[in-house]
Amino acid sequence: MSSSISTIPLASQVGGHAGVLTSEDGSLLIKPASPPEHQFYQSLNTNPAFDALRPFVPKFLGTLKLEGQVDETNQGLDPGSGIAVKQLPEAHQKDEWSSMSHGHFLVLENLLHHFIRPNILDIKLGTVLYDEDSSAEKVARMEKTARNTTSLETGVRLTGFQVYDNATNEAVNTPKSYGKSIKPSDLSEGIARFFPALSVYNTQGLPPKLLVPVLKGLREDIAEIREAFASVDLRMVGGSLLIVYEGDLAKAEDGAKWMLEEEDEEGEDDDDDDDEKLKRGPPYTVKLIDFAHTRFVPGQGPDEGVLKGFDTVQSLLDGRLKEVESA
Repeated sequence: MSSSISTIPLASQVGGHAGVLTSEDGSLLIKPASPPEHQFYQSLNTNPAFDALRPFVPKFLGTLKLEGQVDETNQGLDPGSGIAVKQLPEAHQKDEWSSMSHGHFLVLENLLHHFIRPNILDIKLGTVLYDEDSSAEKVARMEKTARNTTSLETGVRLTGFQVYDNATNEAVNTPKSYGKSIKPSDLSEGIARFFPALSVYNTQGLPPKLLVPVLKGLREDIAEIREAFASVDLRMVGGSLLIVYEGDLAKAEDGAKWMLEEEDEEGEDDDDDDDEKLKRGPPYTVKLIDFAHTRFVPGQGPDEGVLKGFDTVQSLLDGRLKEVESA
């Protein structure tokens, strides 16, 4: 049976197109669905070739039609999880949404839902910024963009990010223009701006004792995502690595303690209550997002430009970890 929900605009969006909504309780994310992205998510849930990658992508719950009803023909929809949306964008936005999504919207888990003060970074991956259907004019323009930014040389571009200030309790935003303006040699500075160490001189970020486990955990998880991506024959244009970590000091500290407890209890029987597991967890998450220009290419191997981007991100995290530990 379908239940009814209300939607509100997504408050914390550092990259991607405008117009993304969340459910009123914050648990679901609703975004315009291009046919290729819709097809990718359906394949992700049904094609065994994507098994390795599936844990590293937001959970896909189905699609909505423009009038707000669940499209029950969608193969990715969980039985019993149908929803009907009571509130869609204002009338003047509907035409724009319809043209972007062909009348359908993806329903995904909201990766920010369990964070109190989410620090968010969108990293655009890949050395190629155009897909196979692009016009010659767009190919030339995107090749120039890749050369003039960090994309071609490193496989990454910092699309945008926000970090909470502990003095003001407000998020400090760094716009997309920053990532487009810097050179490859400036990327380490950009990563340091997203992972600042809280001190008497700086009111943003986490203290080193909390920042270090976050950086180590992210480094390990991204290595796993890279391994999974390398096993799939995909071409991903415009896809991103979304990194979120907790800016609330009390919750971040509890998350760091949880990580230590998990290490101590590894291999032991887990008798914890399921509700308690949902309440506690690592103080960060990292997932692959944005698949509007992703296609399956059987037999052609993985996307080397995206793998280059993963390697760059891992190197940047290693460098930042050394800086924080040495300080």
